[in-house]
Amino acid sequence: MRAPAALSLALLTLGIAAGTSADRPRERPAIVIGGYRVLAVDFHTHSSMWSDGALTPWGLVLEAERHGLDAIAITGHDEVFDGHVGRWFSRRIGGPIVLAGEEVINPKYHLIAAGIEERVSVLQDAASAIDAVHRQGGIAIAAHPIAVFWGGWTDEALKRLDGAEICHPLLFSHPDAYTDLEAFAARAGAAAIGSSDFHGLGEMGICRTYVFAREASAQAILDAVRAHRTVVYGVGGRAYGDPALIRLAAADGRLPADAAPSNSRGGPLDWCSRGAGLAGLAGLILFRRSSLR
Repeated sequence: MRAPAALSLALLTLGIAAGTSADRPRERPAIVIGGYRVLAVDFHTHSSMWSDGALTPWGLVLEAERHGLDAIAITGHDEVFDGHVGRWFSRRIGGPIVLAGEEVINPKYHLIAAGIEERVSVLQDAASAIDAVHRQGGIAIAAHPIAVFWGGWTDEALKRLDGAEICHPLLFSHPDAYTDLEAFAARAGAAAIGSSDFHGLGEMGICRTYVFAREASAQAILDAVRAHRTVVYGVGGRAYGDPALIRLAAADGRLPADAAPSNSRGGPLDWCSRGAGLAGLAGLILFRRSSLR
């Protein structure tokens, strides 16, 4: 084994050990509203293995626990391997539900595919990509659909969409983005989705989706999104999603009705996992370059 590859493997192993040893949060009581199990989900996260995040896939799982998320989709750029690794790890430690996924990066559109097993090709129009997601039993979500990403969203593609991000961290730096996101949502008529687009230096779950599911399972989450049983709270408490569910949630009062940073940064071992993830990514890049010589 070449030195860069060995170093990468060692650092990745260190990340597993460090992250697993970090303090695990106490289990939170289940929230049931209107007969639905309400699950806090982040549908858009990136890891360090084949995407450009700062945490390993197992680090994402631990980060999700720390931020009170019941489920995440790990959505590597044009790949699904990270999601498979994160799902395997979370099942072994009894962590949150992990949906293997992908962010399909096309020059004309960005698409989140959640609940898939195989990579969806970027070399096709948005409608065809969504069909490919659906053939695998997954759901298709428009990623950060501000105006610069509207080029590929034809009427045929919009008809096929399961969800669209209405709350995204862009809102904290570009408040005017609400105009674009709300306009896109009005065109698409899809389920309201809140996602963090987490790459490791922001905050996972800062925008999240409350999914009103029949049970706490991956399939129930996918089914709920298809049925548009979601509620999302934006900056300042703006509520999006199914009007009846918004009213039920307001009457219940247990869902935080605002998207805002928590300023939670984790402990030393969480940051050790971050460092190992970044160093592991660097090692893989060096290995790829050396193998091409």
